[in-house]
Amino acid sequence: MERAVLVAIPTYNERENLAEVVSRTRQSAPQVHILVVDDGSPDGTGDVADALAAQDDQVHVMHRAGKQGLGAAYIAAFGWALERGYDAVVEMDADGSHLPEELPRLLAALDDADVVLGSRWVPGGSVVNWPLHRTLLSRGGSLYARLALGISVRDVTGGYRAYRSQVLEQVLARDIESQGYCFQIDMARRSLEEGFDVVEVPIQFVERTHGESKMSRGIVVEAMARVTRWGIDRRVRQVRSLLGRSRSQVPEARS
Repeated sequence: MERAVLVAIPTYNERENLAEVVSRTRQSAPQVHILVVDDGSPDGTGDVADALAAQDDQVHVMHRAGKQGLGAAYIAAFGWALERGYDAVVEMDADGSHLPEELPRLLAALDDADVVLGSRWVPGGSVVNWPLHRTLLSRGGSLYARLALGISVRDVTGGYRAYRSQVLEQVLARDIESQGYCFQIDMARRSLEEGFDVVEVPIQFVERTHGESKMSRGIVVEAMARVTRWGIDRRVRQVRSLLGRSRSQVPEARS
């Protein structure tokens, strides 16, 4: 039986990019449904999304009041998908940096995994038209998260990924407050902590040609702070576990 898949595309001021991304997604994977989650874009992106939905019953739109962040947009999309019985949800950027033509490979990998991460930093992955500082930031962020959190994922900040619905149901049972890069790190680490099978598939990431990047200093600072805290919490749990085992192995004194 064919899997019911929803592609969630958060938008904020992506009027120039949205129609092409939706069209290419529908051509690359005609079976999927698309949910555009627009945070009240002042440039009229929401109107573009409504027009696309009016022409295609596999395109849906969620309008949200004001810019509330990437993490909140995806959590809203996950809830929408779970309520309607989708089997899997794909995260995709609206700016064209995630190639819709690679979507079938991510979905194929989901046959043997619970979470599929589109990865720029595994063999076969690449970035196009990125300045050096963006490459260093992304690689450095993933390396720091891997070391701090003790995970093997090489591209932990990437936003082109697919989740089985069972993963989302279990992971979302705990509150998630992180945003931006940090949201992607948080979702990956929680999936691994819950014991789900997470795999990486190489992708090509292409820098946007229209509009402005949503990356900001605040997003980077939030990611570093939260990852550091999670890393410390992890070490504390490890120490407590070791101390607990050591105490249990100490023989009781004879009276």
